[in-house]
Formats: sequence, structure tokens, C-alpha cells
Amino acid sequence: MKNTADDLFATVSSHASEGLRKLDVVKMSYVGAENLTWEELFSGFDSLKAITFSSGIGFVCQLVDRFKEAEIIFGCEEVMSGTFQDIIAYQSKLVERLRAQSKSQDKLASRIDAGTLHLRVARGQLSHEKLYLLSAESGEKRVVMGSANMSFNAFGGRQRENICYIDGQEAYDWYLDVFNVLRDNSTDEISKKALVVADCAENIDELPVSKTVQVKQAIYIEPVPVTEDVQFILDVRNLSKKIAPNLPSSSAPNKKTGRVLIVPDTIVKVRRQIMHEQEQERVQRSEYPQLKVDIESATVSLNGKELDLNPPADDIAHDVEMYLKYMDGYSRFHGEWQDMQMRYFEFANWFFCSPFMATMRDMAARHDHNRLPYPVFGLLYGQSKAGKTSFLETLLKMMIGQKTKISAPDFTRKEIAALKSIVQGAPIIVDDLTQTRFNQHAVETIKWDDFGVVEHNVNYPAVVISANEDVKAIAQEVTRRTVICRVQAGLTNTEVMKSNIVRTCQQKMGTAFYREYLRRMLEVIPDMMNQLKSDEAEDEPDILAASSNVLQKIIEEHVTQVPQYVRNLSLESYFSEEVTGKHAIKVIQMAWRTSRKSFAVNTRVNELRYNAGATFEVDRLIKELPETLEPRKSRDWLIVNLDSAREFFGINFRSSIIDRFLGR
Repeated sequence: MKNTADDLFATVSSHASEGLRKLDVVKMSYVGAENLTWEELFSGFDSLKAITFSSGIGFVCQLVDRFKEAEIIFGCEEVMSGTFQDIIAYQSKLVERLRAQSKSQDKLASRIDAGTLHLRVARGQLSHEKLYLLSAESGEKRVVMGSANMSFNAFGGRQRENICYIDGQEAYDWYLDVFNVLRDNSTDEISKKALVVADCAENIDELPVSKTVQVKQAIYIEPVPVTEDVQFILDVRNLSKKIAPNLPSSSAPNKKTGRVLIVPDTIVKVRRQIMHEQEQERVQRSEYPQLKVDIESATVSLNGKELDLNPPADDIAHDVEMYLKYMDGYSRFHGEWQDMQMRYFEFANWFFCSPFMATMRDMAARHDHNRLPYPVFGLLYGQSKAGKTSFLETLLKMMIGQKTKISAPDFTRKEIAALKSIVQGAPIIVDDLTQTRFNQHAVETIKWDDFGVVEHNVNYPAVVISANEDVKAIAQEVTRRTVICRVQAGLTNTEVMKSNIVRTCQQKMGTAFYREYLRRMLEVIPDMMNQLKSDEAEDEPDILAASSNVLQKIIEEHVTQVPQYVRNLSLESYFSEEVTGKHAIKVIQMAWRTSRKSFAVNTRVNELRYNAGATFEVDRLIKELPETLEPRKSRDWLIVNLDSAREFFGINFRSSIIDRFLGR
């Protein structure tokens, strides 16, 4: 089709010129206006191709019924980043909505099965068009466009819409190209099976994008950077959520009319409540430290005052000495005190680098990288009198020169979210959490992995939970998001009373060691952020490895003999299957040495069974074991894959003579 000044459609090339991207602009002539029902607008045609955002399923079904063939692309009206998780979430919710009405689902499914209906879903917010291409077997063509989505609200005269149409082949062909480009490059088809069962859980492999990946073997997705206008929308939503709890009950919609009556007294009440909330925030800010890390300027401030990141060498040496003296105190503990030192150093390494985690998670989210390597939750648990509380207090004293924590009864998901919104940098410590409260509040808090992502918050704190031995097995969805430290050594009551190492070290401990650590970390963090920006990096940058390297070098420079527990660490040191399943490994190895009769080895079916003595013990073990073992239970028995178990537990698990005789 030639482009001239007199053409009805003047297309402009999309290449950039002088810094501006040229647009496809359709030049139209006004002929007249008509007063039509939606049925009249769409009547006389046999085929429909449409792009819509919001849609009413009832209207979709009625509209589709008018055509022998129909093809619809559903775009997303929500603000999306275009990440894979966004695509999965949107497609899952759309399919769920399509099947919400059983009659509509059956009707749509039968048309899909017959091949007369194709439903497609866009991967992200890729098109703003609301477009309807109509064609008849007799040759007539019509293009309907404007602001109207596929719903009764839009086409039923219930709200103002801009609706236009053009008849003719030329217009149809131009817009058909627009439709085809979007369909071929950026959509996934909803199959009949997807309409019936696809979800964001067991049947995630039936989602449209999953099927596209299976067919093509690979697809590219392009996350969209958050632009100024999108950020404005997100800011409005966040502010709306913040205001909502402050509205009086009188501002709720009337049950009969659905309308909301706003009077001057409403504004007075809202203002009073908002002022009260702001005052509470100010109080909380004064109670909790504000440790703000600025990567770009390589500065750190505490409660608004910039820290000196070049402390004197003598001060650093003094703090290193106090830290090692404190750690040496664990040699007096009963039990596995050497293992405790190893675990406590690992936890301190994460604790110290936790103020950088928010920045790393934000950069990972912006460039569609995994956020799991940058955990913002820590769990320190084990037997009583293991020095857990004093250990956390000491770490915080090293960081900011003060000790703060909240008690377990104050721990709720809502409370922690509120604190994370106003506290910066320094970890929030939740002390002495019980099993019940951990299950009720901590698990969901930890699994909620999106805090700060949308807002691009780069200065929120990590959350550290301390608990006693009654917090038992930790589920896999928690362990892969949490730095876990389990300690099994302690002191007697009288030894606790007599010991003054903790008090002495905490009183003499300064912040020079940590300020030197911050300076050195600020030198390496930018390189890791650049790695996250790059598409060529094979592995995620390991901030835990970088942190341990910095700690080790500082200590080496100020002591003649470095303790064994001070060592290089990596992400594997915290999250490998051997680490997260360490307790289960210990249980099985001990049981194999002391109670072989608790095991049944069946080489014929490649199966190992272990009688744990109680169903709850089996549940504990299953939570800690990796999926490669295929763990499952039968009453008091734990059942795993024999070959995988031999490798994981480091035991050959040879069957007994009786087992071999019976062929088990």
C-alpha cells in the first residue's frame, strides 16, 4: 500500500530520529455520527478478531455467539513489569476468571474444541489498542476502535466511551497487520485444557506461556523498566492503600445505593487519624535505628548523621580483639561448641551484609534476576542458654553501637511490614518466638517475598528471629528464603550467672570494625550490581562470598592467628541441600548406627524406609529433605529413593540378610 498525502492512512516509520521515536498515526476523515446499539454495530459479519483489556465474560460470550469464527487477544490493564513471575500471575488470574462462570466456561471450551474460537493472552502490557476487526463472507469489512473494552459497561451505554468505526478493505488490512504482529510476537494461546485446569500451582505447566515454551523450547521476555508515568500509578496505589485504614466507617458505600457520602466531618476524621498515624511513625523512627546506605555516593548514615568510614587502625584492632574474645567464650559451652562458632560466624557474615540486601534485591528485580540469593530473613534457633539473644545484641552493637529488639507477642505480618516501611538498614530482631507464633505469623511473612520490589525501596531492614528448640522442622519454602542457624551447645544456669564475657565485650565493643567493613563492601558492591545489569553473567553475584572475604581480610590484618571458624563462605555455605538438610542427615546417620532395625532396604524397587517412631517426626524430616530424595510417608515410616539417599546421607544402606532372603 503506497503512502501519499491523500491516503486515508499515513503510516510513519518507527525508527528513532533526533532522539524521538516516530509513531504510527492513522489519518481519518469525519463522515458523521450514528446512534447504534452494540448489536447493530457488530451485525452483518461472520468473523471477529479483537484486542481488549478489561472484559466482562458474559459480554464476551454473547459477542462471540454472533460470529462463526472469533479470535480474541486479552491484554493486561494492570501495570506490569513484564517479568516472568508477572506473566505467570496475570495469565493464571485471567484463566481463573474465564472459568469463574461455569456456563460461560463450557460455552467457550466447546468453541475452542471445535476450532471456531481462539483465545490468546498477551505476555505483559504490550498494546493499548481496543480493536475489533469484523469481516463477512460476502466481503464486507469493518474496523471498530476507540476506548471501549469488551464489556457491557463499555458497549451497553453505561459509561462514556469513544467508539468509532471504518468500513472498507483498506482500513481492515492495515489494522489486521497490527493485530497479527501482536498475536505472532507477544501472545500465548489458551487451550481447552488450560481453560479447565490451568493454575499457578500444580497445573502451572498448563498455563498458556508454559505451553508456548514447551512448543518453541525457548522464548525471550523483555522486562519493562518502571517509567515515570508507571511509577506515578504505583505511588498512587501505595498511597491509597496507606490511607484506606484511616477512613471512618461512615465513608463505606451505602448497601442499597452503592454510593459514598462525603461530608466535612469525614475530612476532619480522616485528617485526625492520618495525623495520629504519622505521630506513631515518628515515635517508631525514634525508637529504631535508621542505617541508610547510599551506594552511589559510597556513604552511610546513622539516624541522619554520616558515618566516618575511615576509622583509625587501632580502633579497628580493638574491635576485632573484642569480637574474637567474645567468640572464644563459646569454648566454655557444653555440646558442639566448635560447630556453634562456625554457625555463628556464618550468621554474623549475613547479618553484617544485610543492609546491602535491599539494594541487591531491587537491582535483581529490575533486570529479571533471582532474588533468592539475597535473603532478608534470618532464623537463629536451638537449645536454651545457647547465648542466642546476647549474640544478636553483640552483632547489633558492633554495627550501630546500640541494642534494639521487639518481643515475640508483637510479631505479626502486619507489624513487621509496618516496621520495614519505616526502619532502614539495621536488622529488626524478634526475640524468643514460639513454634505456634512462628507458624502463625513468621512463615507467611517470610513467604511474602515481594516487599519493597514495586516501590524500589533500597533501604529496608532484614528481619532476624530467635527461637528455642521448640521451633522444629522448617519447610523448604522457608529455608530457601531464610538464613538459618541452629545451635546445639549451651551453659548451665550457674555458668550463665557467673559469666561476664558478654557484658565485658559489649561494653568495650565499638563500631570501628563494622565501619571499616562498610567502606570495603562499598568498593565491591557496584561491580556486583553491574553484573546484575548484564545479560551475559552466568551466575548471580554472591554477596555472601564477598562479605566473608572482607571480614576475613580485616581480621587477618589485625591478629597473628586467625581462628578456624573465620573462613571464606559462599551461597552454597547457606543453602546447599547438605546445609538445609543437616539435621535430617544427622538423625538418619545416628539411627543407622544405633538402630538398624528401624530401616528397611528394598533394592528391587530402589526404596529406603525408616521408622521414625511418630508421624510428626516423619513430617519434620520430610520438610528438611530435598526433592531429589522423593520423600513421602506411610504412617510412622519415612520413604525415600534408595540411590539418592545413599549419596545424600553418605551411607551405603546395605539390606539385611533377611531382607535379601525375602527379596525386599
